Amino acid sequence: MSRLAAFTEGLKFRTSKPSYDPGTEFRAFVTGYENGTALVRLGDSVLHIPDAPPNLLDTQVPIRVESFDDNDHTGQASLLDGFDDEGN
Repeated sequence: MSRLAAFTEGLKFRTSKPSYDPGTEFRAFVTGYENGTALVRLGDSVLHIPDAPPNLLDTQVPIRVESFDDNDHTGQASLLDGFDDEGN
């Protein structure tokens, strides 16, 4: 094994199109709105949050992935209980 091969063994690059399993919960920033629906962009993947209030742009929110299409890298998420639009 060369030194370069030994040095780079196990090295992986992050994907620009992450995938999510339904039920996954995390915090993410609302990066925009499309037709009144909040969008969370993570790399080239996009999650739509239809129940989000209209004033969350650039706000970090707790979400749960409801569905995700690995082919299109799009999905739907919902705000977690206990979140209010004051950012709490």
